[in-house]
Amino acid sequence: MVVFPAIDIKNRHVVRLLQGKFDKVTEYGADPVDMAKHWVSQGAEWLHIVDLDGAKEGSPKNTDIILKIASCVEVSIQVGGGIRKKDDILRLIEGGVKRVILGTGAISSRDFLEEAVNTWQDRVCVSLDCSEGILLGEGWVSNTGIKVSDFVRELADIGVGSIVYTDVTRDGMLTGPNFKGIEELLKTTDIPVIASGGVSILEDILRIAAMENDGIIGVIIGKAIYEGKIDLKRAIDIVSEMKREGYVNKADNTVS
Repeated sequence: MVVFPAIDIKNRHVVRLLQGKFDKVTEYGADPVDMAKHWVSQGAEWLHIVDLDGAKEGSPKNTDIILKIASCVEVSIQVGGGIRKKDDILRLIEGGVKRVILGTGAISSRDFLEEAVNTWQDRVCVSLDCSEGILLGEGWVSNTGIKVSDFVRELADIGVGSIVYTDVTRDGMLTGPNFKGIEELLKTTDIPVIASGGVSILEDILRIAAMENDGIIGVIIGKAIYEGKIDLKRAIDIVSEMKREGYVNKADNTVS
């Protein structure tokens, strides 16, 4: 399982939003490239980058910064935010991005999603941003009325290679992930899942890691590493060694 540090870009700075709300912003750094290098120095093998301006406006706005990150670090990068055209995907992939994440574009146009998956296979991921089991779009501000359970079945039929599941109500709150929602999703689909939203302590990560055999392939951490609640290097080390060293107690998923 991969531990993804999140780098959210707004106005060319590194920020975190509270529950995805654009009027509740905390800035954590002026240079996303420096932040990317920092997380890589802490052991990150993947970076999760979101173009928040792109998500809000409906088209990528920080691609130049993202491609600079891709050229400066020797780890894999996945990118989301405002990607709604094939040319957007092509530019990112040709620029060194390993995986693109489609949100509103996948929801609003099945043809676009199918064409993207047919062209780039498992390099295309779909983001399930939801509240109370209903998908949100347009940068998390629009309620689509579509049930996550219904949509994920369509994704399986299309052949989507992976999904990012985010409970928006937990995002940035440091109150713990929606474990019930994650477990229900894993029972609904065989598509590999990356969990996101609410991770606040190491035990959250270990509990998610314990679901690896059920289909979890990663966990995204944002505010917790920026606020010092979780040490990224330690989290990565523990996840990579948990089976070999017995760090996880199967009964309660606590650090030993």
